[in-house]
Amino acid sequence: MKIRLTAALGITAALLLSACATNEGTPPATNGNDGSTSSSGSAPASTLEGTLSGKGASSAKVAQETWIAAFQTANPGVTVNYSPDGSGAGREAFMGGGADFAGSDRALKTDENVAGAFKGCKPESLAIDVPVYISPIAVIFNVEGVTDLNLTPEVLAKIFHGEIKNWNDPAIAALNPDATFPDQAITAVHRSDESGTTENFTDYLSVAAEGVWTEEPSGDWPLQGGEAAKGTSGVVAAVTGGKGTIGYADASQAGEAGIAKVGPEGRFEAPTEEAAAAAVENSPLEEGREANDIAIKLDRKAEGYPIVLVSYGIACAEYADSAKAELVKGYLGYIASEEGQNAAAESAGSAPLSDALREKVLAAIDTIK
Repeated sequence: MKIRLTAALGITAALLLSACATNEGTPPATNGNDGSTSSSGSAPASTLEGTLSGKGASSAKVAQETWIAAFQTANPGVTVNYSPDGSGAGREAFMGGGADFAGSDRALKTDENVAGAFKGCKPESLAIDVPVYISPIAVIFNVEGVTDLNLTPEVLAKIFHGEIKNWNDPAIAALNPDATFPDQAITAVHRSDESGTTENFTDYLSVAAEGVWTEEPSGDWPLQGGEAAKGTSGVVAAVTGGKGTIGYADASQAGEAGIAKVGPEGRFEAPTEEAAAAAVENSPLEEGREANDIAIKLDRKAEGYPIVLVSYGIACAEYADSAKAELVKGYLGYIASEEGQNAAAESAGSAPLSDALREKVLAAIDTIK
């Protein structure tokens, strides 16, 4: 099963050529920092100048590269740096003033989002979370002679729990009658760093494999054993470079790894952007948050492929530096726009925000001061 992906360099080149053609043939569009774009469909042009630093989720690395290339081309006075060091590192850097915005595969918890907790914000300011990136989490594997793999949530949980230790285990064979599995130990690869992808994956297991997976959802891998690897790229490298390996990673970066179909027996689903979008569309917003703080309570039992992550842009509601506020507002406004979402879908295979959700997100971004 291969997911529709376009190489990041290819989409970046296309964005650069498009932006150059726009600059030569039409005047730049004005930008009210609301995510609006020029008629050419490129990133919004403006008079913004300065440097913007972001840190966080490695899942959205390809999308961030695409967004940055387009935004900087349209706004040559702006430099955007994004370090994909993981969701936990991003939240920590944002709270400590080391990043102007964070990318995180989970929203801030309500007890984290308190006035005075964010050094780059005004002392009385809270932060806002806005969904900007929706993507399925792929269960990736590398087993000699096996190209297709079906797994139920319960069998998947037992593999990562260490209860199923060998690829020719009868529980795996029963779900895959057409496959021949080697007598080979399973090496389950997990993230070594605090990760929103891990938190989403363990949240799925705790709900879909209730009673088998007994650990609480966590951004830190909750068990001993297995193999640990840093970042999305580290997990993918460990799986593809190993033997008898299995892991989890944002589907956009699965590369040449095999991709399992997961679901209740008889309803195995592959991770696609359409299935991810449907899972988010059928999930409610979290209650008890401020009006412009948007978080989605993912329904892990929804039909389709509910091993999905939503990556958030985290920003100050009100920045201590008003110039920095305009940069963040402009950049987040672009990535949440229809053009920005479509660019990420082409480069990373992510699912664009729905029209209704995008409208809420852009309205929230527009309140940044």
